[in-house]
Amino acid sequence: MASKNDTEVIIGGKVLRLSGYESEEYLQKVAAYINGKISEYNRVESFHKASSETQNMLLQLNIADDYFKAKKQISLLEDEIQSKEKELYDLKHELIASQIKLENSEKSSKNLKSELDESNKKLIRLETELKMN
Repeated sequence: MASKNDTEVIIGGKVLRLSGYESEEYLQKVAAYINGKISEYNRVESFHKASSETQNMLLQLNIADDYFKAKKQISLLEDEIQSKEKELYDLKHELIASQIKLENSEKSSKNLKSELDESNKKLIRLETELKMN
């Protein structure tokens, strides 16, 4: 089992101690993401006029929106992967069928060549017999 990590991060100018099974780098990355959202909203004038409760709610809604958009994107990519895997499967089967067809054509070609050779030998033999008569 993974060990629990404790790390200090700065979120919104406040030092917080986070604890979890994720790496310290991951916890810092999460804090940086939240700080980015706070910074993004701090550039909006109307955000400063809202109460801290409304500010927190807007941040939460924005983060939830990012989460659901990312989830949807993952779902679309998984569907695309599944479609590509089916296409690859179909192409592999088509390739195998083509290889079998090619092998059969090569066998048929060899048989026809052999028959042609035999016919040529027979023709030469018959021509020779005809000349002798």
